Amino acid sequence: MIQITHLTKTYGRARGVTDLSLHVPRGSCFGFIGPNGAGKSTTIRTLLGLISPTAGEARVMGLDCVRDRAAILAQVGYMPSEAVFYPEMRVSEVIRLSADLRKRDCREEAAALCEALGLDGRKRIRELSLGNRKKVSIVCAMQHRPALYVLDEPTSGLDPLVQRDFWLQVDRRRREGATVFLSSHVLYEVQRYCDRAAVIREGRLVIEGTTAELDIENRFFEYYEGGNGI
Repeated sequence: MIQITHLTKTYGRARGVTDLSLHVPRGSCFGFIGPNGAGKSTTIRTLLGLISPTAGEARVMGLDCVRDRAAILAQVGYMPSEAVFYPEMRVSEVIRLSADLRKRDCREEAAALCEALGLDGRKRIRELSLGNRKKVSIVCAMQHRPALYVLDEPTSGLDPLVQRDFWLQVDRRRREGATVFLSSHVLYEVQRYCDRAAVIREGRLVIEGTTAELDIENRFFEYYEGGNGI
């Protein structure tokens, strides 16, 4: 589903990612973890064609992330770590706008998601807590049932019960054949819900493998700080 090959992105003298290579199998749930500033968001923005690589390439569903950006975005559900919406719009209006931009009728799926997450479509965005704004972002990313979900810190700001409901939705879509690529600082989530994971630090890949092999929760400091076991 995702193939990243020797990807490098620099911002002038600043480092984004350096010689990064990753393979995300179709139908998997892939965790992408690392400290702040490691290059996770740079990688995600490259996959979505929002920025262009300095060197190397990234492909999604066999399509080039620079040349074929529109075709890729049509099949991706993207949830940024911090979603910003028009504050005076109602929740239902934002969700409908997201569907209309894709020229899709997502009313049935959107209603089911709102019910599952306990999201009130009548409220205005400015009235929402951080957690409820996060729910709006989840609905916008999932309502069109894409082939690939790209989720950046998806559960930050959500209370435990909503986190559980969110993962139930993710699991449902995976069982239907979708692929999930998620960035997270919550090691428990990566260990429990992901098949595979990769650790990135200072723009470079540290290690990649199955979550059972990596044992992310117990080897956190070793991977992040560069212990002898890497």
